[in-house]
Amino acid sequence: MADLRPNSTVRLRKGMDAGTLADSISNHLKYTLAKNRHTASPNDRFLAVAYAVRDRLVERWMRTQDWYYHRDVKRVYYLSMEFLMGRSLGNSLLNLTLEQSCEKALRSLGISLDDIAELEADAGLGNGGLGRLAACFLDSLATLSYPAYGYGLRYDYGIFHQRVADGFQHEEPDPWLRLGNPWEIARPENTIRVKFFGRSDGWTDEQGRRRFRWVDTHDVLAMPYDTPVPGYGTDTVNTLRLWRARAVEEFDLKEFNVGEYVGAVQSSVLSENITRVLYPRDEAQGGKQLRLQQEYLLVSAALQDAIRRYKKTHDDLRGFGEKNAVQMNDTHPALAIPEMMRLFLDEEGLDWDPAWEATRQVFGYTNHTLMPEALEQWSVDLLGRLLPRHLEIIYEINRRFLLDVAHRFPGDFDRLRRMSLIAEDSERKVRMANLAVVGSHSVNGVAALHTELLKKNVLPDFAEMYPGRFNNKTNGITPRRWLSLSNPDLADLISLVIGKGWKRDLTDLRGLRAHAKDPRFRTRWGEVKRRNKERLAASVRRTLGLSLNPEALFDVQVKRIHEYKRQHLNVLHVIALRNALRDGRLGDVPPRVVLLAGKAAPGYALAKLLIRLAAGVAEVVNRDPAMKGRLQMAFLPDYRVSLAERIIPAADLSQQISTAGKEASGTGNMKFALNGAVTIGTLDGANIEIREEVGSSNFFLFGLTAEQVTEERRRGYDPKACAASQPDLQRALDQIAAGEFSDGDRDLFKPLLDSLYSRDEYMLFRD
Repeated sequence: MADLRPNSTVRLRKGMDAGTLADSISNHLKYTLAKNRHTASPNDRFLAVAYAVRDRLVERWMRTQDWYYHRDVKRVYYLSMEFLMGRSLGNSLLNLTLEQSCEKALRSLGISLDDIAELEADAGLGNGGLGRLAACFLDSLATLSYPAYGYGLRYDYGIFHQRVADGFQHEEPDPWLRLGNPWEIARPENTIRVKFFGRSDGWTDEQGRRRFRWVDTHDVLAMPYDTPVPGYGTDTVNTLRLWRARAVEEFDLKEFNVGEYVGAVQSSVLSENITRVLYPRDEAQGGKQLRLQQEYLLVSAALQDAIRRYKKTHDDLRGFGEKNAVQMNDTHPALAIPEMMRLFLDEEGLDWDPAWEATRQVFGYTNHTLMPEALEQWSVDLLGRLLPRHLEIIYEINRRFLLDVAHRFPGDFDRLRRMSLIAEDSERKVRMANLAVVGSHSVNGVAALHTELLKKNVLPDFAEMYPGRFNNKTNGITPRRWLSLSNPDLADLISLVIGKGWKRDLTDLRGLRAHAKDPRFRTRWGEVKRRNKERLAASVRRTLGLSLNPEALFDVQVKRIHEYKRQHLNVLHVIALRNALRDGRLGDVPPRVVLLAGKAAPGYALAKLLIRLAAGVAEVVNRDPAMKGRLQMAFLPDYRVSLAERIIPAADLSQQISTAGKEASGTGNMKFALNGAVTIGTLDGANIEIREEVGSSNFFLFGLTAEQVTEERRRGYDPKACAASQPDLQRALDQIAAGEFSDGDRDLFKPLLDSLYSRDEYMLFRD
C-alpha cells in the first residue's frame, strides 16, 4: 500500500512530462470528445486539457482514499451551503507543479495555456466570503494531508451573472454547467434517499421503549458528484462531494397515457428544483420552503453518507464521534444536529443519551455573523410541515436543555426565554444558532474581536453556561491561489529571495523584512505591481471601454454589496475628493483610480441603489475634464473569483471600512495584504490582526472602535447634526440630493439618503 503522507513518492502511470501530457490531451480530444483539430471548438480544447490534468489527479485520488480506509483514520466533514471554488485548471496545475509541462505541451499543439484557462467557467457554487473560506479550507486540508471531505450542493445555476446597464444591476442566469464540468465524476451508485413531509408515527418496541417512524413521506434522491481537491506539495487528493436532487420516479406513465403530459413529469421537476438555484429568493413562502429543503437535503445526504462509510469498518455507532468530526459552516447546516439524532434513534436504534453524547462529540459550529437579524430562524409551522420528526426532536432537545438551564440558574425565567431553541414571538420560530451551540462541543468565531463580541453581545448566556465551548479561529486564505496563482510574478520574486517554503508556511514571509530596503528588490517589486495594473487596465478597457491610468494609486473595494460594508462611505469620499480637487484645496497629490465591485442580493433594494450611486458618481468623475490625470472611478461588473484574481494583485490601497463590530472577519482584507496592498480600515474583524502583523505604521486606521459605536448609540446619535457639522460631507450629500449623479433625478437616491438621515445605522456620517 503506497504511503500518501506529505512528501511520499508514488510511482504513477500517468506521465508528468510535456510530451506525455500532449499525447494525453490529443487522445482526449479524439477518443473522449470525438473531435479533431478541424472540428474541435475552443471549449473542446479546454475540456481535453482538463481531462488530461484530471487523469493525473485520479490515481493519487484513489490511493489517498485507499490509504484513509486501510489506516482507519479519523475523518473531517465540512458542511457548507457554499464552496466558491473559482476555476480549477490553474489551481490543479499549480498544486501538481505541472504548469511548465502543460504550457510546453500546449505550445507543441499550437495552443496558449492562458487562452485555454480563460475558457473555464467559474464554478457557480457560492456568493461571497463564506464560500471562498470553505474553498480555501479544502485546499489547506489537502495540503496538510488531513482526511477531509467537503459536502455541498451541486447547483445548476450560480448566484447570477451581474450586468450593469445605465448604472443599475441586472441579474442574468449563471448556467455554469451548460458546457459540462470536466472535474466532476458522477457517483449514481452512492445515491441517497432523503425524506420530506409525511408524519411521525410513534410505537413501542419489544423492550418497551418508545420509538418513532417517519412515514408517508415524499422522497427525493440525492445523487453525488465528486470533485478531486489536490494538496500542494503532497500526493494527497481529497474530495468535494456535491449533491444533486433527483426524483425517485422521474416519469409517471399512467398520467402520460391519460393525456396528463405535464403531470407525468411534475414530480421530477419539483424534486430537481431543490438544487436548481443557489439562494432562491425567499420573500415568498415557496422560496423559504425551497431554501429549507436545500439545507436539509445537504445535511441528510451528507450524514447518511458518513454513517455508511463508517459502518464499512465499524459496528458500534456509539463510537462514531471518535472517528468522525463534522464542522458546520454557519447555521445553514444546523439541521444536521436533529438529523444525526434521528438517524441514531430511529434508524440505528440507539437510546437518547448515547445518541446525544455521540452527536455533541461530532459537531463543531462556526459562527459568521454579529448581526442578530442575520441569525437564521425557521418558522415552526414550516419546519413542522416539511420535517415533522425533526421538530419533535428539536422540542425534546429544548426540553432537556431548558431543564439544565433551570437547574444551573434557578428562578431566572428571562434567561430561559432568551436561551430557548424556540422564539416565542408573534410567530414561533426555531433559533438555529441556539440549536447549533447546544448541539456542538465547540463554537468558534472567525476573528479575535468577532469571538469576543460573540461571547459578549450575541450569545452571552451560552458563553456563561459553556465557557469552555467558545474559542476563536481567525479565518485564513490559501497562499497558493491568492498569491502563487493570481500573482505569479510576485510569487516568483518572493521565492527568488526567500525560497518557496512560504507556499506551505506563510510565516516564512517574515524573511522579506531583510530585503525591504534593498533598492533592487524594491524596484523589481514596483515593476511587478506595474505589470499587474496594466493587465487589469487592459481588462477594464475591454469590458468598459475605460482607459485607466496605471501610474495612479489603485484604490480598491471589492466585496458583497451591503450597507454595513459601507460602499457608500467610499463613494462619499470620492465626491468629497473631487470637490477638493476642483476647488484646488489638495495641491499636488498622487493620481487615484477608485475601483468598486460586488453583487447585491436581488431583493436588497438599498444595496442595488448603492451600485447605482457608485456608477453615477463614476460617470460624472470620468467625464469631468478637471479630473483628467487626477481621479478616475469605475464599478467593475460581475465580481467573481476569476475577476478577483485579476483585481487584487493590482491594488495599491485596500478599502476595509465596515462599521467596527459588524464584520465577523473578512478574507478579502487578507488577500489584498498578501499581495502588497496597504489597508485603509477600521478596527473591525481580522483588520485588527492584520494591523498587529504589519505594524500600525503600515495601516491607515480611521473610524470608531466597536466600543465607541455602542457608546455613541447609547448617548443618542443624531445623524443630521453630525452631517451638518462637516461641510465636505454635507456638500456631498446635497449634491446627491440635487441629482448631480442621477441625471437631475432628485428622487432616485432619496431612499438611501432618508435611511442615512433618519438613523445612519452603520455610522457613515460619524466615520
